[in-house]
Amino acid sequence: MPAIISQPDTTEKLKILGRDGQYDLACACATSKEEHRQKGPDGNWIYPVVLPGGGSTILLKTLISNACSNDCLYCPLRGGNDVARCTLGIEETANLFMDYLRAGFVHGLFLSSGLTGTPDKTMERLNGIASILRKKHRFRGYIHLKILPGASPAAIEETLKLASAVSINIETPGQEYLSRLSHKKDFLNDIIAPMKLISALTARGSRYQRVKQTTQFIVGAAGESDKQIVRYMGRLYQGLKLKRVYFSAYQSSVGSPSLPGDSEMPAQRLIREHRLYQTDFLMRKYGFTDSDILFNEDGRLSLEKDPKLLWAEAHPEYFPVNINKADKFSLLRVPGLGPTAVKTILEARKMTHITKLRDVLRPTKLTQKALSYITF
Repeated sequence: MPAIISQPDTTEKLKILGRDGQYDLACACATSKEEHRQKGPDGNWIYPVVLPGGGSTILLKTLISNACSNDCLYCPLRGGNDVARCTLGIEETANLFMDYLRAGFVHGLFLSSGLTGTPDKTMERLNGIASILRKKHRFRGYIHLKILPGASPAAIEETLKLASAVSINIETPGQEYLSRLSHKKDFLNDIIAPMKLISALTARGSRYQRVKQTTQFIVGAAGESDKQIVRYMGRLYQGLKLKRVYFSAYQSSVGSPSLPGDSEMPAQRLIREHRLYQTDFLMRKYGFTDSDILFNEDGRLSLEKDPKLLWAEAHPEYFPVNINKADKFSLLRVPGLGPTAVKTILEARKMTHITKLRDVLRPTKLTQKALSYITF
């Protein structure tokens, strides 16, 4: 029998639900030490984050319920698993957030939930909280709302009226792999169809164009390859215009069911997650496409070398790059040069002919690496 908390107060609920919210990364998560989650008042987690559209804020991130009737085998909160269950009320959650907001602890909100009843019933509760904040409390700040797989078009449109950002987790690269993790979810109808609808409703020039869409892959649970994930990433960015794709390495635990990815060491899955984030950055910020990314014969990214360095080593004909003449995206192909460094170079060469890299960039291991790939 699942453990039930007998009449927990709001603080106790938030501790449980905020902790369980860690499994969903499909908001603007940390990329540096300064952005890592921190203990807030009453020991609850708050999240300093860079937002998908730029800028930053501090989020209160929580589930409104960790009760769930879904059967996702990778998830500790799946139905029938023995965990402490509790639920926050609609008014209770809205008031809790406003207390944090007035105290200056947070400036935005990320809300998700386990599936309680039908997808639309759960969405009604998520939307109800956002509606109270928008209409009663006149909150105009950042709200990220999770969309449950299988939610109706009407429920999704109501969410778009209220949210700054939304996400529905894709989880795997296709139905074949999702069926290894869940017997209840339909990949095309419950996940892809809602994502396409959100993309259409938030397209440039549309009523909801201000709303950003993100998603998340579970890495290593279903036995998928990195190549399959990256190919899907390309479609999500090019076809559906998603703002961000996130990755969460599957972490098995005592009592977890046997999954196809269990043969892989947990440390490998974490390195895979890291390499996928590097690949994602190349595709979003460096002008790479999914066809530029190199894989081994098993469709995996290298665990030893980052994907940008691997591309450079495979394309010696591309180098050296003339630092005084090359365009932005040619410079971004140089190992050791990132967007900030390239911007500095482009600005500096408007004023002078660059003869030494150290004249424009602080010497580091990365800039030292770049010297092998550039000419002046």
